[in-house]
Amino acid sequence: MINLTRRILTGVTMAVLAIPLLSGCQMNPRHAASARNMDSSIRALWVTRWDYKSPQDIAKVMDNVAAGGFNTVLFQVRGHGTSFYRSKLEPWADELGGRDPGFDPLAIATREAHKRGLSIHAWVNVMPGWRGDKPPSNARQLYNAHPDWFWHDARGRREPLGWYNNLNPCLPEVRRYLVAVMKEIVAGYQVDGLHMDYIRFPNEWNDAYAKGATVPDYPRDPRTLMLFKQETGKTPEQSHNQWGRWRSEQVTRLVKDIRQMCRKTNPRLKLTAAVGAHPDRARRLHFQNVKAWLALGLLDAVFPMNYDKDMRTYQRRLDAWAGMGLRVPVVMGVMFDKRSPELVREQVRLARLTNRHVAAFAYNSLYERRDNRGHPIKNAQSVSRQALRQGVLPSLHRPVQEPAIAFRTP
Repeated sequence: MINLTRRILTGVTMAVLAIPLLSGCQMNPRHAASARNMDSSIRALWVTRWDYKSPQDIAKVMDNVAAGGFNTVLFQVRGHGTSFYRSKLEPWADELGGRDPGFDPLAIATREAHKRGLSIHAWVNVMPGWRGDKPPSNARQLYNAHPDWFWHDARGRREPLGWYNNLNPCLPEVRRYLVAVMKEIVAGYQVDGLHMDYIRFPNEWNDAYAKGATVPDYPRDPRTLMLFKQETGKTPEQSHNQWGRWRSEQVTRLVKDIRQMCRKTNPRLKLTAAVGAHPDRARRLHFQNVKAWLALGLLDAVFPMNYDKDMRTYQRRLDAWAGMGLRVPVVMGVMFDKRSPELVREQVRLARLTNRHVAAFAYNSLYERRDNRGHPIKNAQSVSRQALRQGVLPSLHRPVQEPAIAFRTP
């Protein structure tokens, strides 16, 4: 196990050069005093695209985030090729009726977050281009407008409908398009960060596949195979290892392009990513080479999704990240959904003790969504939510005992 004393001393040394997380926000004076008394650790909450439907919902979300002891909100605005903001590139999300709802969720979320002294990062699912049991009805949606941009297997078949249908990052035009989508957000809104999710090959088995079926070795469309052949002189069958490395390099190219765009558009913006719980496994299975991204300085923080219930597995993953000696914050993701307060409280405690930073998945695990009249939607999980609020959130109001590695100045 990594020596805890050495980790703490490393954190103290690095913090001398760090800046507080909230320094980029316009803070409401009535929140400023309490924020100054908090430590610089990141305490983030993922807010999904199903957690709000109105400006009133968004304001209530931000009230709850601030009251819960969090200082960073990861606010989802892109799920699968549709938007929760005014976009010239992608249609409005079906969750908002597939049309302009009469308000801009991201603009309102940014304003409401900053009023409460919160840092807000626009959360985007990068690779997913559609999700549904049937194709979208909107002809502009990527699934209809650019079928050649999606994954195809060796027999020319697209991914089965029912879960995420994914864009192919091996194609240069797809990478250019995704950078343009991210630029709309970065250039158009005063967000503090851009938070990338599904920035990998989402090639794990899901219920869209037949029981017992294996996931095809995506993508095997002729153009991707031609690009691989041009760059390596080989086919996937001639070098499976090189085929895997090449796909990983295409994801890294996309991250690099997004990073360069962010630096040109808004140098103060923080670029972060939700990543696999163990970096080596994520690289091997999903072509997500986060170690390379960090070595190249492409990210300002990583959010490992350490969602295992088993405490030994959870601790091993904490130690793996702490042992990497990173110069950016490691914000450990903890699963709150339908978990016991005792388990979650201990995992949060260990995350803050080891890496100082923590992110909770997700908002609806702690707070009810609201109906069209603004009333909380009570259900069987409401008792669990209340228990988590009472049993876990008070600890977030207590600062960690040592300085944390915070976001660096650009």
